[in-house]
Amino acid sequence: MAFYYSEPSRTFNEYLLIPGYTSEECVPDKVCLRTPLVKYRRGEEECPICLNIPMVSAIMQSVSNDTMAVALAKEGGMSFIYGSQTIEDEAAMVRKVKSHKAGFVVSASNLTPDNTLRDVLALKEKNGFSTVAITEDAGPNGKLLGLVTSRDYRVSHMSEDTPIREFMTPRDKLVTAPAETTLKEANDIIWDHKLNALPVVDADDHLMYFVFRKDYAEHKEHPLSLQDEAKRYMVGAGINSRDYAQRVPALVEAGADVLCIDSSEGYSCWQKKTIDFIREKYGDRVKVGAGNVVDRDGFLFLAKAGADFVKVGIGGGSICITRETKGIGRGQATALIEVAAARDEYFRETGIYVPVCSDGGIVHDYHITLALAMGADFVMLGRYFARFDESPTPKLMINGQYVKEYWGEGSNRARNWQRYDLGGSKNTLAFEEGVDSYVAYAGSLQDNVAKSLHKVKSTMCNCGVTNIPDLQKNARLTVVSSTSIVEGGYHDVMLRATVGDK
Repeated sequence: MAFYYSEPSRTFNEYLLIPGYTSEECVPDKVCLRTPLVKYRRGEEECPICLNIPMVSAIMQSVSNDTMAVALAKEGGMSFIYGSQTIEDEAAMVRKVKSHKAGFVVSASNLTPDNTLRDVLALKEKNGFSTVAITEDAGPNGKLLGLVTSRDYRVSHMSEDTPIREFMTPRDKLVTAPAETTLKEANDIIWDHKLNALPVVDADDHLMYFVFRKDYAEHKEHPLSLQDEAKRYMVGAGINSRDYAQRVPALVEAGADVLCIDSSEGYSCWQKKTIDFIREKYGDRVKVGAGNVVDRDGFLFLAKAGADFVKVGIGGGSICITRETKGIGRGQATALIEVAAARDEYFRETGIYVPVCSDGGIVHDYHITLALAMGADFVMLGRYFARFDESPTPKLMINGQYVKEYWGEGSNRARNWQRYDLGGSKNTLAFEEGVDSYVAYAGSLQDNVAKSLHKVKSTMCNCGVTNIPDLQKNARLTVVSSTSIVEGGYHDVMLRATVGDK
């Protein structure tokens, strides 16, 4: 006879937090949202990789590209570049993120003195950089002969056939720094000489790196930015259980900090085989998350297989129709509560803490706080990030309202059959598990994330805690009735805006 759960599966909407004692220390400015991203052992001083805010962006075509990854890393979170593209294109996106801010940046725009203004303009159009190194061989490490920036030419007053040697800033007029210069020393030189870019050269005057003024300014504006040891933004990348033998090495070589198996259902032999390949080839050096699961058994399977974090959630995404088409899944709150309990059980027994990611079901900002209180270490968001300027899709005007396109990886538009693959020979999407839709445009990521996290911090203060571990330990939650859900919104009044419209 089939097994029946005695309790219904519940969503975040069915819970509320009960306030705790708020002391003088419980103010939003003192709340720390730092949280582990990958597993660590009891007794280690700190997790190998931590997020500064508990938010990552979903592995989706309409959400996570290199632009989103840079914007979210600046705020302290991480994007997982979508894997439903060619290996080369995904690796290229990872490289763009890793080269965007590195303190010492290898030059990505290089020409020779014999090239022309037309070449400069074409290069700027291609990669967006206004600083072009002029080297002997047009290579990133060639002998430095000069520099071209937007201040060196005026398109309206010059022929595009003008050789670069006629308008570049020549080497003898450039301020440079030697190879042994530290980042602090480089920034001091930039400020002392009022430079936008400082070339770093070796003893033979070959270009090694650039240090940019804007990188220093960005760091001051974004103190929580998520960076690796080389001061580069950190980025994740999605993989699948089909072409991992080719995709993983390319993403590792490109500099991806964390990988994540992108699958609608993770309690499978295919995920274990993927993790086994990574462990055999790289040991524990390459970090990889797995999922998605909705119960204790699924979590323990992936934790024992070697996953660095486990994603929770099936069918809870706003564009997901897996529950409708296949009849599998579980209410996000119930799934998260059970998996978090299994995570704690596994930690007690093994001394290994495997972070849990709540993926799906987040509709309102307070749902983030609920997810953290229920045991999630961080949340993965799709619709939330798809609304912002930095998502890959265009801003459109539909019926008088600005919107952005948002589609599921299981939709016909994405055709991400690998995400739903069950090991068959047909490389096709047999039926849809996602829809193609619009979401209301919301503006910039920075402004919206700041507002959402302020709500999270304020709620944590109401609960009497100032960090996520204390929230997980001390939170008190209550199931709410359908009537109390109605009571929680405005009721029995006429909104002034509505009255004024009539």
